[in-house]
Amino acid sequence: MSSEIRLAFAHPAERSEATAGTGPLDRISLRDHIVEIEIGAFQAERGVTQRICFNVVVEVQPLTGPIDDDVDRILSYDKVTEAIAFELSDERLNLLETLAERVAERILLEPQAMRAFVRIEKLDRGPGALGVEIVRARGQIAPVRPEEEPAAQPELIYLSNDAIASPHLKGWIDQLEAFGKPLIFCVGASDTPAPQTHHKMAQRRIDLLAIEQNAWVLASKDDRCVVVDTRTELDWAMKNGQSCVWAPSKIVLDAVDGPSAQPRDAIALAAWFAATFEASEMLVIGADLPQSASVPLRAMSVEGASL
Repeated sequence: MSSEIRLAFAHPAERSEATAGTGPLDRISLRDHIVEIEIGAFQAERGVTQRICFNVVVEVQPLTGPIDDDVDRILSYDKVTEAIAFELSDERLNLLETLAERVAERILLEPQAMRAFVRIEKLDRGPGALGVEIVRARGQIAPVRPEEEPAAQPELIYLSNDAIASPHLKGWIDQLEAFGKPLIFCVGASDTPAPQTHHKMAQRRIDLLAIEQNAWVLASKDDRCVVVDTRTELDWAMKNGQSCVWAPSKIVLDAVDGPSAQPRDAIALAAWFAATFEASEMLVIGADLPQSASVPLRAMSVEGASL
């Protein structure tokens, strides 16, 4: 095996040493750190966990002066494992490349860190280890943005099918917009029965898609209601005064700590969503309130013409 090929498969510590620049840098490393998580873009990787192996090397600027055996003066190994744990808990990801990039970015926020080698491998997807390795230097990472003003807390409105069909719908939206809060509408499935299957994961997807079909029905009733399915779109909408209709599949399926409520209990699912977005209130029009919720609840009948 040529030295180039051997180095390509060697531990990142050897790659770091082979590509070192003129200035001497110290290194800390994490070897064979294995966690079991749900990750992957393929359908077969959803709803199951797999073993992921991390090997990380961080080049750090040597300290000036004595260390004095003071842990606060060095880059602790915990910062590496904490960076991995934080990014794994933030959201479900499809790509190892995305995870590696985020781990490297978080590590390079540490003032001592100069360059990070991050190798991540899937251990259960084939006869060998399948993975990626990236190298990022401090100058390659975008500067940390100044903290933005927090977005206003949204008002979450659950609409029953009778409420969607109500002649009062446009008037309710007018009144809600007058309050000046971002609006997120949630709906359940239509009254037309969805296909049924004995496969649990397949049925969950079918039920989520049934909700999304009904979201498009609501959107057709009023042009102010825009169907969105990602956190990024929702954040943008809340900052820019756009009313949204939540299409739940992506956020529900990608949630690390997902809802206990099933899609068939659409009101409970909406209450979970309201809590994740720290809604100021959940207004339920034309249906019973959920049994429990961590946001304030209010109910209104379909016959009520005014909020």
